[in-house]
Amino acid sequence: MTTDTTVSPTEHVLTLDCSESPGIIHAISGFLFEHGCDILDIKQYGDTAQRHFFMRVHFSSGSSSSPAAGAVQQTFSTDELRRDFTPVAEQWQMNWQLEPQGRKRRVLVMVSKMGHCLNDLLFRTRTGDLPVEIVAVVSNHPDQQGLVEWHGIPFFHVPVTKDTKPEAEARLLDIVDRFDVELVVLARYMQVLSDELSNRMAGRVINIHHSFLPSFKGAKPYHQAYERGVKTVGATAHYVNAELDEGPIISQQVIEVDHTYTPDDLVAVGRDAECAALRNAVRWHCEGRIVLLGNRTVILR
Repeated sequence: MTTDTTVSPTEHVLTLDCSESPGIIHAISGFLFEHGCDILDIKQYGDTAQRHFFMRVHFSSGSSSSPAAGAVQQTFSTDELRRDFTPVAEQWQMNWQLEPQGRKRRVLVMVSKMGHCLNDLLFRTRTGDLPVEIVAVVSNHPDQQGLVEWHGIPFFHVPVTKDTKPEAEARLLDIVDRFDVELVVLARYMQVLSDELSNRMAGRVINIHHSFLPSFKGAKPYHQAYERGVKTVGATAHYVNAELDEGPIISQQVIEVDHTYTPDDLVAVGRDAECAALRNAVRWHCEGRIVLLGNRTVILR
């Protein structure tokens, strides 16, 4: 009689950063070997100027190619892997996260009147192109309610004025807590978040700015670009912080233009750049590819 010892592999992603030091890669690969894991994809980067190390490892456990040939293979749960990796992380003073590969992050999208970025995110979520679950949409205008509800997603109309901003942000935080939101995406949400809210949700809010930052910050960047006679327009997805349009940049897209483009033409062609930059930023964040280093990002692709 034969005993079937085959165990279906499970896949995880480990993302980490720490001060540069000899032996880090050996410690990580040793941990994976001891847990019968196969590395499927690995990205690493050592910033020599900052003496800082970054790594993203996509691995499987319980695979048939485990080194202990013929032995009963064990598949470790996410909690078990986190528990066992904690001493390694503490030894090297790592910032780290370990997640199941493909886990869908719970995302709240905020929008005002323009719906092109929202529509792109909804479509790509619905088709499975993005590893997210859009759990709610919040808007200071009712214009996109029909589109959102057609997708079967809760829509919250939260008007904002100068006098009601604190109450509106309190309601937003209530929605974030109620829906267990992991990431907030500002998909052309034309309101500035307060410093308090920005600091409270640091690293968890992504904004799309319709300009190639750091140029043309603030309102009507396409009109500013027109006045300067630019030959490219673009869009920048960045994390939100307390400084307007100054958060760490994640993704940028550009489109070539010329002197014949009016401000309205620039707005129209810029929409494609905005959608592309924003979806890239959301994808990389949710796939565990982004590591923050001060006001910079390292993208482990």
